[in-house]
Amino acid sequence: MLPASRDGSLPTTSASKSGSVEARSWRHFDFWLIGATFALIGLGIAMIYSATFDAAVPSLNGLVFRHLVLLIPGTAILAFAAITDYRLFAQMGILQWILAVLALAIVLVLGRLEFGAQRWIDVFGFFQLQPSEPGKLLTIFALARFFSKYREHVHRLKVFLASIAIVAVPAGLTFLEPDLGTALVYGAIWAGIAFAAGCRLIYFGGIGVAALAILPFAWQALPTYMRDRFTIFLNPTSDPLNQGYNIIQASISVGSGGWFGRGYLSGTQSQLEFLRVRYADFIFSVLAEELGFVGAITLIALYAFLVIRAMRAALLTREPYGRLIVIGIISMLVFQVFVNIGMNMSMLPVTGIPLPFISYGGSSLITFMAAIGVIESITMRHRPLDF
Repeated sequence: MLPASRDGSLPTTSASKSGSVEARSWRHFDFWLIGATFALIGLGIAMIYSATFDAAVPSLNGLVFRHLVLLIPGTAILAFAAITDYRLFAQMGILQWILAVLALAIVLVLGRLEFGAQRWIDVFGFFQLQPSEPGKLLTIFALARFFSKYREHVHRLKVFLASIAIVAVPAGLTFLEPDLGTALVYGAIWAGIAFAAGCRLIYFGGIGVAALAILPFAWQALPTYMRDRFTIFLNPTSDPLNQGYNIIQASISVGSGGWFGRGYLSGTQSQLEFLRVRYADFIFSVLAEELGFVGAITLIALYAFLVIRAMRAALLTREPYGRLIVIGIISMLVFQVFVNIGMNMSMLPVTGIPLPFISYGGSSLITFMAAIGVIESITMRHRPLDF
């Protein structure tokens, strides 16, 4: 059994003083964090509208309408997460991790098959829940709790290996859907939290060496379509009308935007529908073509500002659980932004990772809004309280 830390392994809350605590907490509400979040969401709605715009019917289409409707529960969940003391999540223990694993297992059995993948569960016929999205946040809670509990022994190999086991189960189930991109996000979350928790660098080096050793076998074990994505990435012109088509069109979109873009609703690749999946995975290409280099840099600046405000929360909090949650959320956000923009610019293989707050997708949007709410909760309660 792993030895827990001696000095109060997990944070606790006290109901008797919750009123005074909440009154003091609201003074630390980070309006800049919320402002950056909704600025990104607003930009995302504008780009989804442009990506799905039909000049013959210039009104809200089904995708935009559903995205707007899902903002309602997303905002409610953000507010609830901010109001709720984040330390309550620590008291749930392993239940939140079990919930994530069960949801991922259920989708493999009862999930809806679409585009050759079984990733979604229909909710009332209106919304398709993708359990791997909220599963990422629940896994962050589980890892943060684990490393907080064993923080005095984080240098031990068995603690390091146990943390890998925590993330390997949901990541493995996600890979079986199949969804390699999201499985990699789980890995990025683990790496960020494990590094911030203080795991020895030699352990990470060992993981790297082991990964290189099994790479040839892992390559052969990948489904054919996944291997094709990597090979087509290296030479998209080898199959310009099929698997390399969208890579080429995305490159044209990004390259034709210039400094200030062709103008909103005026992109040729998007408005003439040359670019596929332009409202989701390739929405950055639409933005770069219509708003140009300036628009792309503005988007990246918004992300950078959001990360800075989140880092502020991590630096302010005085206990490891909250700090590691924030680090996990930052790792998730930065990795997805980096990979999505990279694949839109033909710098990385296509993996199907959405652009946070910008791409169409209710599960992703609500998950990231919940994550922002949790960061807000940590920011509001960063000062030590009397319990």
